[in-house]
Amino acid sequence: MIQHCPTPTELDDLELLVSGAYAPLTRFNEPGSPVALDLPDGAAEAELVDPEGLPLARVAADGSLEPLTHAQYGPFRRLHLTPAQVRDQHAGATFVPVADALTAAELDELRGLGRVVLVALTGTGTAALSPVALVRATLAAAALLPDAVVVAVPLPTHGDADVDHELGARVVATYAGPDPVHALASPADDSHPAAIAKIVDADRPEPEDQGLVLFFTGLSGSGKSTLARALMDLLLEQGGRSVTSLDGDVVRRHLSAGLTFSKADRETNIRRIGWVAAEIARHGGVAVCSPIAPFAETRAQVREMVEGTGGAFFLVHVATPLEECERRDRKGLYAKARAGEIPEFTGISSPYEEPDDPAVRVDTTGRTIEDALDDVLVALDEAGYLHLTGRAGADA
Repeated sequence: MIQHCPTPTELDDLELLVSGAYAPLTRFNEPGSPVALDLPDGAAEAELVDPEGLPLARVAADGSLEPLTHAQYGPFRRLHLTPAQVRDQHAGATFVPVADALTAAELDELRGLGRVVLVALTGTGTAALSPVALVRATLAAAALLPDAVVVAVPLPTHGDADVDHELGARVVATYAGPDPVHALASPADDSHPAAIAKIVDADRPEPEDQGLVLFFTGLSGSGKSTLARALMDLLLEQGGRSVTSLDGDVVRRHLSAGLTFSKADRETNIRRIGWVAAEIARHGGVAVCSPIAPFAETRAQVREMVEGTGGAFFLVHVATPLEECERRDRKGLYAKARAGEIPEFTGISSPYEEPDDPAVRVDTTGRTIEDALDDVLVALDEAGYLHLTGRAGADA
């Protein structure tokens, strides 16, 4: 039986299935259910592990689960109680689903309800705040109420608002059991008490203070690395931000040494770059990346990693045409690819999937680096991420 680490959404679903929160649903891949598990390489069953390799459950071919242990790590794990535990400990309370920091008006609304259980819905892709900040803000709210406790429930999004609403209502009702559920009214005043506002402000920094991944993608010879280096120079000259370069060739020599240029290894290389870049963004730094990254799915995975840490992902498509890249051929790679010496070479024997969602698209044909980089600087300025001035340098 293979071991498999599910996606963050699948891990959330696993916890809710095993805890009984999705009742009557108890397994993955029920017909018509959005709670799905995608195993690799056509596997029918697997041992599911957390990101550290701890076995959590075994999944059979029909999606049924055999729990092995519960998740043991992560902030506020003590607040991840099962519905049975919550009903036993807090019978008679009013249950209140919470997906964002509570406002002063909402707290006033709750003060008349007596004992309340604030159900912080922290699942992947749902809350406006990061999961940790949502729990911290909800705990701060509970401290301002006469009798309130907090439970954390990792209810993820499944990409359909109606489906997500139905699942959310089912989960909260399962936690509440026979006790009432109170849905908060939309407040006319969205101001927060000071203790909560401090948490919100820290979790939602202004764009210019946000961790940022500048991701340049394009064909070999497009000018992406030259543009990325020029931008890196400007960032260092201006100062004020922690900046890290994750250039494709440099990463290949260090982080990804030993990987081949097969499609699978190239995608592993991009995911490694994405993971490191996301960690840099998590801590408020700027990562400048310039891999070819030819496949849309992998670029989307990197975006998800970055945005999952609270960082911003700024995709620059260096859209210099193949003909111009091949004309330059500074490293002689295109000539070798045409001669069949380099298999799966992007643009020749392997496809490049052009991004349909770049923050900016730049063609360096016949332009100086200064001129081409200006397109990127304008886009960054308009988005509010970086406000840079200066010359970029040499020709593309």
